[in-house]
Amino acid sequence: MNILPRSFYARNTVTVARDLLGKKIVRKIGNQRISGIITETEAYCHKDDPASHAFRRKTERNRAMFEEIGRAYVYFTYGMYFCFNVVARNSKAGAGAVLIRAIHPEYGIELMKKNRGKKDERILSDGPAKLAQALDITKKQYGIDLTEKSELFITEGLPKPRKITASPRIGISTALDNLWNFKINIK
Repeated sequence: MNILPRSFYARNTVTVARDLLGKKIVRKIGNQRISGIITETEAYCHKDDPASHAFRRKTERNRAMFEEIGRAYVYFTYGMYFCFNVVARNSKAGAGAVLIRAIHPEYGIELMKKNRGKKDERILSDGPAKLAQALDITKKQYGIDLTEKSELFITEGLPKPRKITASPRIGISTALDNLWNFKINIK
């Protein structure tokens, strides 16, 4: 199980978003392990991206996007859900992160079902809030170093996907011309 190194995240945010497809998220909770293959991502950049949390300025909420790459950026949305991002950008960008929108469950599926309160495996982690619930990712994981074996990290997974679908990002009203939502189908 090769954990992705920090250098993986030290590239253009959009490139990292594409290259995270097929990689594996591993979450340890006590002595249990949950994992899944990343099937959907979205890139959020800095000054050139009005849809990004980092577009205007650094705040307490988005500070991780400006700090060390390869760390978790977790935020609370709609007053009820957490979303999990990976800080990624090249040295010229001031901030950047990749939203992990969906995974294909691999291990710990029963625990994911319990965490979500759902039995249908097809809807366990097919959206960013569902993914965070299934993996029990909360504000406690904000800033975790994903390049080290800990309670949350990302490893190599499937071979590089051949077919990647690119489309506008979901749930935003600006920068719709940026096709920075990326998906693969592994079924």
